[in-house]
Amino acid sequence: MQLICYLSNGYPNLEHSVAIADDYVEAGCDVIEVDFPCDNPYLDSPLIQNRMLTALKENDNYDDYMKAIEAIKVKHPDKRFIVLIYEKTVMQIGYEKFADFCLRNNLKDVIYIGQKHPKIRQYLMKRGVRIASFVQYHLPEEDIKAAKETNGFIYMQAKPKDKLHPRHKSLHEIVKHLKQDHGIKKPIYAGVGIRDEDDIKMAKLAKADGVFVGSTILKLHGDKEAMKERIRSLKKATL
Repeated sequence: MQLICYLSNGYPNLEHSVAIADDYVEAGCDVIEVDFPCDNPYLDSPLIQNRMLTALKENDNYDDYMKAIEAIKVKHPDKRFIVLIYEKTVMQIGYEKFADFCLRNNLKDVIYIGQKHPKIRQYLMKRGVRIASFVQYHLPEEDIKAAKETNGFIYMQAKPKDKLHPRHKSLHEIVKHLKQDHGIKKPIYAGVGIRDEDDIKMAKLAKADGVFVGSTILKLHGDKEAMKERIRSLKKATL
């Protein structure tokens, strides 16, 4: 099972982000989720919202953010990346330019947040960018429909907030339902609520293909050795 670690691009500055990516790779992170900061990151946690807004105050030139990601890719050409970006940011960059950037750097997996301009999403998919689909824990029909139609992986909510499906109540039951009853063969990565080794083991037992870890790692950026040791421990739990 793959360990996916979140990287705040540009926080506290772009140079720091490039250096942190080196630490992630050294510690054994399988996949790096790297963001483009947005001035209205409405879907993210307060921690990540603050990081995005702080990054934009430091540098609001998206060309520089693309250069930073390219620099990381040059240093780690075999490492897989997932790009998180809001629709508004894609529009600010230019959707054709963003697609070119992704394909030029083999950044084909994208978490695309926004629904106002479906033609942009369709354009990216037509170009070969794989757009992830988020599925909530209570399995609303529209989420399952979107999961079937997307060309990217499934981002599965790992823990419930308030709603539960009437029959499939555990992550194991949910993943099994998606794979067997709906025939979903795309990778299913569990996120939102994955914080420690026990959570990772739960996702592993559920037969998820990977786990997203965010705040657990982000909060340790001030102590690189502790952060790397934490990543190693979390990676061990995936084996």
